[in-house]
Amino acid sequence: MKTKHFDDPIERNIAMELVRVTEAAALGAARFLGRGEKRQVDEAAVTAMRYVLGYVRMDGIVVIGEGEKDHAPMLYIGEHIGDGSYPKVDIAVDPIDGTNLVARGLPGAISVVALSARGTMHCPREFFYMNKIATGPEAKDYIDINAPVAVNLKSIAKAKKRKISELTVVVLDRPRHERLLEDIRTAGARVKLISEGDVAASIEAALPDREVDVLMGIGGTPEGVLSAAALHCIGGAIQCKAWPRDDKERKLAKATGIDIDKVYKTEDLINSDDVFFAATGVSSGEFLKGVRYFRGGAYTQSLAMRGRSGTVRWVDAQHNFDRLDKLSFFDIH
Repeated sequence: MKTKHFDDPIERNIAMELVRVTEAAALGAARFLGRGEKRQVDEAAVTAMRYVLGYVRMDGIVVIGEGEKDHAPMLYIGEHIGDGSYPKVDIAVDPIDGTNLVARGLPGAISVVALSARGTMHCPREFFYMNKIATGPEAKDYIDINAPVAVNLKSIAKAKKRKISELTVVVLDRPRHERLLEDIRTAGARVKLISEGDVAASIEAALPDREVDVLMGIGGTPEGVLSAAALHCIGGAIQCKAWPRDDKERKLAKATGIDIDKVYKTEDLINSDDVFFAATGVSSGEFLKGVRYFRGGAYTQSLAMRGRSGTVRWVDAQHNFDRLDKLSFFDIH
């Protein structure tokens, strides 16, 4: 029998195993939909995610633990996850992308995990936020984050063989985007504003036959890396640049030799075909259906993707609580 080495290509489709991880986090967090308890949402999702990740056959290190950004309970950066066996991997987690959405009972929250070969996932942690542009395979070679908004929209429209007025740009609804929105509208494109969840928005901008064509604007750095993992699998592209929040952050970056003008492309954030991505809906949105209960169980909808094959799977699952209770130490309902 051939012995596996830690630098061999990953032949197993771990994305299907990661679906179990995001399903568990979604089921744990969905109990608190609309109850106004953001911390309970995070705690339930993290507890479930850590537990199930521990059973995945891998030697994993957490490279991105979303909790550090918003002071939530977290899967720590540097934490070892899995049973310690082949393969060696980097892991990025966002137990709930849209914690406030769940706490307030709003649509669009998802649970997310991405994984790539060890040493191939890179997160510029010096910045909390980055300016981003993301789109799908048709227009991936036509975007330039340094170009004016109108130029990007003209290029994307050309790539998609449409008019600019037929493009829809998804943007986080934040005061910092006032100028961006003005530029998009002046160029003649349509706008879709979202309150949270730019990972889901990036994926929607890259999938075929979706309402949006491109994501633009400033969002969290960890979310940018998670989006890059998904877009790598789909064949889309993301470009990001550091967005210092103030002069202090800008000066600190320069003092430590960080180039704030560097453009991070998809391959700079995820530099491997051995990348896997999974997401499960928590509260129903346009991207994924949320957790829906029936007597004795619940339904979930998930997305599983693998970079090497480019396969995108939609996974609808039915969960039996009586049986799951016998397998889990934590409450899932």
